[in-house]
Amino acid sequence: MARVLVVEDDQFVRSALIRHLKDASHVVRSVGTALEALREVAQYGFDVVILDLGLPDLDGAEALKMLRGITDVPVIVATARDNENEIVRLLNDGADDYLVKPFSVEHLSARMSAVLRRSQGATAGGGGGQGTVTERVLRVGGLAIDPLRRQAELDGALLDLTRREFDLLAFLAGRPGVVVARRELLAEVWQQSYGDDQTIDVHLSWLRRKLGETAARPRYLHTIRGVGVKLEAPTEARP
Repeated sequence: MARVLVVEDDQFVRSALIRHLKDASHVVRSVGTALEALREVAQYGFDVVILDLGLPDLDGAEALKMLRGITDVPVIVATARDNENEIVRLLNDGADDYLVKPFSVEHLSARMSAVLRRSQGATAGGGGGQGTVTERVLRVGGLAIDPLRRQAELDGALLDLTRREFDLLAFLAGRPGVVVARRELLAEVWQQSYGDDQTIDVHLSWLRRKLGETAARPRYLHTIRGVGVKLEAPTEARP
C-alpha cells in the first residue's frame, strides 16, 4: 500500500486512475492543478506522485521543478508528449520515471512498483548489491560516500546530488575499478529489467558535471564503449 497523489486535470482519466489505485489498496488523493499539487505535497506525506504535464495553471514540467525544490518524493510523469528531447529534459529535471499516454493500468502498476522499490531501498540506506555498502563510508580518491546518511563529498565539499545520482554514484563506488554493464545498472539502480541507455547517459552526464569532469576528459567516471561504466580514483589521487 502506498500514499499516492494523482495530479491530472482530465476528470475521466483522473477518475480511472483513482479507481485503479484504490482497487490496488493504495491511499489516493487527487488534484487538478499544479498549485494544488504543491500545496498537497507540502502538507501531506506521499510515497509517489503521478504528474500530468498538461495542467491548466502551469506546465507540468515547471511544476516538476517546483516540486523538486520542496521534496524528493518519487514522481512519475504521465504525458502525451513522446519527444525524446522532452523526455530527457524531464529526467534531468528530476522525474523518476515517465509514461506516455495512453498507457495501461498494468503498465502504471509495474512502473509504480519499480519506483517504490527504489525509494524504499534509498530510505533504508541503499539498494541492491553488497551488504557492506550500507555499513561504511565508501572512499574512492577524493570521493567520500556515506550511504547511510545519503551524503557524498568530493575533496571535502558536499555534493548536491539528486536521489538517482546518489544511487548511481554509491553503486559504482561500491565496486571501484570494476566495469559495470549498463544492463546491471538498470537492474540494480533503476530496478528495471529493460530500459533506454539514454536514461543512464543523462544521469552520468549530470553526475560528471557535479564531479567537475566531462566524458571527453573523465577523472572518476569512465565509459567503456560497448561494455559499461566504471568509477575509479584519478591517477593523481591514488596513494
